Amino acid sequence: MLIIDSKDCENIDKALKKYKKKFEKSRTLLQLRDRQAFTKPSVRHRTGMLKAVYKQQMAAGKFD
Repeated sequence: MLIIDSKDCENIDKALKKYKKKFEKSRTLLQLRDRQAFTKPSVRHRTGMLKAVYKQQMAAGKFD
């Protein structure tokens, strides 16, 4: 549960902005989407490896 400390003189827009930032940092929505469908551990491992290879190739400058 996210708790936002708001002062009496604080604008509601600022409080909403703080809430949205905390919500994004907590990654709640990403966890929810991830749990909607089961992915096998082997598939999860394979996609992680492919992402790592892609990042290494990007860092080496092999893609233009």
